[in-house]
Amino acid sequence: MKLTTISEISREMNISTRTLRYYEQIGLIESVKKEDYAWRTYDETTVTRLQQILVLRKLRISLKQISLILQSENTAEIIETLRQNLAEVDDEITALATIREIINSFITRLNESIHQNIKLNLLDDTALLEAVDALTVQRIPLKEEKTAEDLQAASEKLNRLTDRDVRIVYLPPMTMAAYQFIGDGPNEPEGRCHQVVNDFVRESNLAVIKPDIRHFGFNAPNPVDETNYHGYEMWVSIPEDFPVPGPLVKKHFEGGLYAAHMIPVGAFEEWEWLSSWVFNSAKYEYRGDGRQDNMFDFLEEQLNYMNRLDLPKDGDDEGLQLDLLIPIKIEE
Repeated sequence: MKLTTISEISREMNISTRTLRYYEQIGLIESVKKEDYAWRTYDETTVTRLQQILVLRKLRISLKQISLILQSENTAEIIETLRQNLAEVDDEITALATIREIINSFITRLNESIHQNIKLNLLDDTALLEAVDALTVQRIPLKEEKTAEDLQAASEKLNRLTDRDVRIVYLPPMTMAAYQFIGDGPNEPEGRCHQVVNDFVRESNLAVIKPDIRHFGFNAPNPVDETNYHGYEMWVSIPEDFPVPGPLVKKHFEGGLYAAHMIPVGAFEEWEWLSSWVFNSAKYEYRGDGRQDNMFDFLEEQLNYMNRLDLPKDGDDEGLQLDLLIPIKIEE
């Protein structure tokens, strides 16, 4: 049986090891422990399944729906799931087609005004606005066969962040209670960090003492090759003089300016989208040293942490949202 390591899969399929571990955590894929190996490997069946998952993700299908599609033996149920996605895509095409027609109408009227040597105010042009209201929206026909290359090109075009997608936020200096775990077992290391940190917050009554508590995490260390265990570090903000019991430690976070992009948990491929936005920005530049194992780079902030803390089961990711955060500064 041929086995492929997690690092090999990450390189060959251009998918982060964090994403692979998350897919395993939620039951989409399974790893195989090879004797004398200290890292995860995947058999040929899992590699094929992962290829199917990546194609479905490019079709903008959610992980929850992908799980249903891959596990269900009810063809009618799968068809209904795909039809729901198709309806969403149709709605988006309709909206974009409407915008396209309106812009074309504006261009047509402005060209006419140039030839007639008159000044045209679009918003005051009643006839134009009436014409816009009467536009017939046509959906984009997709008659020809689409190849894998076409799908990849479409996915790359859609998976770009614009200035409207990225928030610029300032994180203030904070004192943190921090816990790091390095390991590669089931639900590790993130799951172990969540357990320790959440227990600390509950037992110390921190959520009552500090109702503006904030929750962050980041790779520590970030896996470089298959000889490395993956590590994760998790923080919660605390009052400066708050006691921190072991195995947690107290740390100081300097804060600063960050580019932020919100994702549903599991959409870790969008780290690449945010990184691309930062490194191609004309106004901002990256403020960091390129490592993912320190407190200034590539933070993940769990949103709505206070409410989720009250959930009966740690690790319930339904509805969980994360802010991806990359340190930036105004370009000089």
